[in-house]
Amino acid sequence: MTTAFNTSKPPFNLLSPAELGVLQNNLDIAYFQAGEVIIKAGEPPEGLHILLKGRVAEEDEQDVARPEELRHTYVHYTAEDYFGAWSSMRGRAIHNFVAVEETICHILPTRILLELVDSNPVFGDYFRNSFAGRFQLRSNGNVSQDMTEFMLARVGDSCMREPLILLEGTCIQDAFALMRERKVDCLLVRRGGRYGMVTGTDMLTALLQQGLSAATDVADIASYRLIQVGHDEYLFNALVLMTEHRIERVVVKDDQELKGILELTDVLSYFSNHSHVLGLRIDRAQTVEDLEEVATGLNDLVQGLNVHGVKVQFAMELIATMNEKVMAKLFNLLVPEDIQPHVCLIVMGSEGRREQILKTDQDNAVLMRNGLSWPEKQSVLEAFSRILARFGYPPCPGGVMVSNPEWVLSLEQWTQNLRHWSQQASGDNLLRLAIAVDAHAVAGNAALFKAARNWFFREMSSNQIFFSHFARAALNFSTPLTFFGGIKNKEHGLDIKKGGIFPIVHGIRTLALEHKVLETNTFKRIDQLIDSQQLPEKLGLDLVHALGLFIQLRLQQQLERMKSEGASDKDANMLVVERLDRLDRDLLREALHVVKEFKQFLTQRYRLEG
Repeated sequence: MTTAFNTSKPPFNLLSPAELGVLQNNLDIAYFQAGEVIIKAGEPPEGLHILLKGRVAEEDEQDVARPEELRHTYVHYTAEDYFGAWSSMRGRAIHNFVAVEETICHILPTRILLELVDSNPVFGDYFRNSFAGRFQLRSNGNVSQDMTEFMLARVGDSCMREPLILLEGTCIQDAFALMRERKVDCLLVRRGGRYGMVTGTDMLTALLQQGLSAATDVADIASYRLIQVGHDEYLFNALVLMTEHRIERVVVKDDQELKGILELTDVLSYFSNHSHVLGLRIDRAQTVEDLEEVATGLNDLVQGLNVHGVKVQFAMELIATMNEKVMAKLFNLLVPEDIQPHVCLIVMGSEGRREQILKTDQDNAVLMRNGLSWPEKQSVLEAFSRILARFGYPPCPGGVMVSNPEWVLSLEQWTQNLRHWSQQASGDNLLRLAIAVDAHAVAGNAALFKAARNWFFREMSSNQIFFSHFARAALNFSTPLTFFGGIKNKEHGLDIKKGGIFPIVHGIRTLALEHKVLETNTFKRIDQLIDSQQLPEKLGLDLVHALGLFIQLRLQQQLERMKSEGASDKDANMLVVERLDRLDRDLLREALHVVKEFKQFLTQRYRLEG
């Protein structure tokens, strides 16, 4: 057994080289026999204990004389875990720490621990912080050096350009001369209280294709439907916005004051994987084969985002945008142009919430105008599902996909289904309703979907009996915690979807439906519920961090399994807790306690006792 101290693990990797030197020069090693009390409740501990070998139980103060099988054990500590920090900083322990077997520990004396906590605020925060604070430390620690500047960059502090602004009445000829002088390829023109954008391409189109005179007012050819971002917005979010709207420039505003223009080329200089280039390739695809080449490469983008430590919410938003662009493009390639205004492709479930990262099962449907005649409908939609499967989007085992006629419905049929599912919301009906509530439109005529959604909001208004019944599903799966608060760790792994993700997603889904929140993404739903005071702020923020942690840990192990032979779909939601480092195990345990607290909130809110 090695006795070398591992300084690469949190929180010790937060110390400077000089501070690490102080730590290593003051470490002691201690040996404890099985059953020996290492730290006694009510007494000041010797210091921070870091396990080298053995196992230690944190127990209730009254249990020291009881047989081990009758003791109330809060948690067990094993190799590289630490304990006693909080007790050392407080001055006395409130629990007993007992060696379950022969144990060897490094001990950092309390005096040295307190010196390091005082000299290094980040190191100190690791011990003092709430769950949300420790999660943030984990997130910051996972961001690679290459990505740190990008992920923290704000629009206004990075590559925003000062705009060339002209007044209404400036002719195209003069505007073009000013653009050449300033070496820019676009300008803003102010007409009254509005701003419009004109590019060099717009000017050439006006002169050569439309036959306008060079004396034409530049304000007459400007586009006034501008996409804008906030001055303090993250640069990454601006990239997602450009990708989603297929544009190369956005206007930057601080409140209502115009601050500048953000160019795609400048943003790409910050971001090495060129996700927007993938978006442009999707837009320019002329054939199914062109589209397949891009779609099959999206997992490489996922790998890159994960390696670079991009936060899970950002990664999901970007990947969801790419997946939707692929589906919309394929739909437009296959469905005749004269049919497209009369149909709407919707995605549901995790796709509808924009919370998938790796490609998940197809969960989609088509809504049609009442009375539409489309003889080739079945063959076209079967081809759509078949080609998506070829692109790497697996068929839905339950048949929730457009190749199944049950999910190709007129507006009237769709609303009838929603009413039926809500009136008999159990079993398959509850599952269908849950995925439908998370739907949003990705191609065709979105007005069809919005009409159905708005009708359903009105239908469910103030129906407390329905919401209480619907919310109960969030309690269907037990939280994988022991009676004394430790993680229940089964040999084959912990199902994080049932134990952590689903209770949060479904509970928030219920609240969002009740309060007519239009957003489908769980993180954004939580933000809106906090803003409308339908969810306590602290609980809401903890839910954001807990859900982000569950998804991130699941993704990391999914990517690891993808590299090995024989990984099966049934493993997708299984977390092997032993593979997690101590920080992630601690955070996982705390996040599961957040889930438990949220279930109690739902139980009280919807009177689900009994």
